[in-house]
Amino acid sequence: MLSSTLSFQSSGSLSRRRVLAIGGGLAALAGLSQLTADRSEAAERIADYPFRLGVASGDPEPDGVVLWTRLAPDALAEDGRGGMPPRRYGVRWEVAEDEAMRRIVRSGIATATPELGHSVHVEVHGLRPGREYWYRFRAGGHDSPVGRTKTAPEPWSRSALSFAFASCQNFPNGHYVAYRHMAQQDLDLVLHLGDYIYEGGVDAKAGVRNMSLSPAHNAEILTLAQYRLRYSLYKSDPDLQAAHAAAPWAVTLDDHDVENNWAGERSTNGLSPENLLRRRAAAFRALYENQPLRASSLPRATDLRLYRTLRYGQLATFHVLDTRQYRDRQDLRRRTDPQRSLLGFEQERWLLDQLGRSTATWDVLAQQVMMMRRIGRPGAGFETLDEDAWDGYEASRDRLLRGLVERRVANPVVLTGDVHANFAGNLKKNFDDPDSATVGVELVGTSISSGGNGTDLDNTGRDYLAANPHLMFHNKQRGYVRCQVTAEQWRADFLVADRVSTADGTVTVRKSFVVQAGRPGLQEA
Repeated sequence: MLSSTLSFQSSGSLSRRRVLAIGGGLAALAGLSQLTADRSEAAERIADYPFRLGVASGDPEPDGVVLWTRLAPDALAEDGRGGMPPRRYGVRWEVAEDEAMRRIVRSGIATATPELGHSVHVEVHGLRPGREYWYRFRAGGHDSPVGRTKTAPEPWSRSALSFAFASCQNFPNGHYVAYRHMAQQDLDLVLHLGDYIYEGGVDAKAGVRNMSLSPAHNAEILTLAQYRLRYSLYKSDPDLQAAHAAAPWAVTLDDHDVENNWAGERSTNGLSPENLLRRRAAAFRALYENQPLRASSLPRATDLRLYRTLRYGQLATFHVLDTRQYRDRQDLRRRTDPQRSLLGFEQERWLLDQLGRSTATWDVLAQQVMMMRRIGRPGAGFETLDEDAWDGYEASRDRLLRGLVERRVANPVVLTGDVHANFAGNLKKNFDDPDSATVGVELVGTSISSGGNGTDLDNTGRDYLAANPHLMFHNKQRGYVRCQVTAEQWRADFLVADRVSTADGTVTVRKSFVVQAGRPGLQEA
C-alpha cells in the first residue's frame, strides 16, 4: 500500500519518470473505487456516525448520475484518514423516486477503500431522463442524509434549464452564505469553476469562523494527508453540504486547488518541476476522492482529465474546461506568440471540434480565468493586463474566438470564476475595435467567500468600466450567479451577500442581464 503522504525532495532529486511512476501507482489504486463489496463488508459496524462530510451527486446524463460520499467519523483527524481504519467497508446505496425513500428504483453495494480515503463514487444508470430522484447511503449501521439529484433531459429536449455557477470559497475568509441561499433554489445543476479549497495555512480560529482548530491546519498543504484534511475542513460546512445535497454538481479546478497561479509543470512557489508534479499528484487524488466525478476523471500518473462535455438536450451543451493543467507558463511579453496556449493544443482542438459538431441552442464554456480583455485603467497599455488570464494568451484567445465565428456557433456563453468579482460583458471579434462584431458574452461570477465581505464598486472597478467599453457590469461583493435558460432567452442574475463575516448574511439580486437567442450581446433585464 502506498503511503498517504508524498515526500518532497530538493530540486533535481527526482526524475519525471519516477514521479510518473508514483502517479501511475496512485491511478492503479484508484481503480479500487469500482470494486463491489460483499454482504459481510456491508454489514460491518462503524461505531461513530461516518457521513459527517455529507453526500453529493454530479455529472448528470439522461439515464443517470454519479453519487458520492466519503466515510469520515472523525472528519478532522490530522492524518487525513477521517477516523477510518485502514480496511475496506461496504456501503449500500439507494436511489428512489420520492424523498421518503419508499419507491426505490436502483440500489447496490459499493466499496470504500483506504486507498481512496474511503470515498465512494457510484455511476448509476437506468434512470429516466429529466427526472428528480433522491438517494442515500448506508454504512456500518448508519444512514446518510438524503440527497436530491436530477438527470439530464432527453437528447431532443429543449425544456427550460435552471442552474448556478460559483467559485473561490476560501474557508477562513467568510461563511458560505451564498450556498445556504443556493440550496433553496430548486436547481437542475451547479457548476463549480475552481478554488474549491485554498492551499495556505488556516489559523487556529479559522479566520472569521471563530473555530478551534489544531496546529495541523496552519500549514501550506503539500501532501495527500494534508489535502485530504483540507477538503474535510471545507466539506464540514453545513451550507456547502446542503448545496451539494440539493442538486447535481459539475466541477473543475483552478490554481488554489493545487498552488497559487501554477501553470502546467511550473510552480510559483519555488518548487522544482518534479516536486510540483508530486504536489499535483496529491492534490488531484484528493480532489477526485472528494468530488462526484466519474471514473473517466480518475487521476492517471500526474494528470487528471477534467475537460468534458455535459449535454442538456438540444437546449445547452456545457463544455467544462481546464485552463491550468496544460497551459504554457505565464509571460505577458509573449502574449501574442501563436506557439503558446492557455488550454493546451490538444484541449483546444477538442473544444473546437465539440463546438463545430454541437447542435444545441446555447454552447456554454465553463472555465476559470477571465476571457474578455481587461485593461487596468483608461489610457494604460498592456502592462496592466492580467498575465494569468486569457489576456496573457492573446493568440490562444484569438484562435478560439475566430473558431467560434468560423463554426457559426450562434450563442456562445462563457462562464468564469477566479477573480473574486462580478463582471458581465461582450466578447468582441477584435478588442482593439469597440465597434467590431460581438462574438458571444461572458459572465464572471464573484467568490463565495474569498476576499471577505467585499464592496459594491470601488475605484478599481470604475477604472475597469471606463477603460473597457465591452464591460457592462462590475461588482466586488460575494455571491454566485443563477441562470435561467430557455430556447429563446438566457437570463443571468448576479446574487450578492450583504456580508460573509457572519453566518446570518442575506442574499439579494444585484443585477440581471438577458441574452436573446440568435442575437449575441448582453441586455440589462
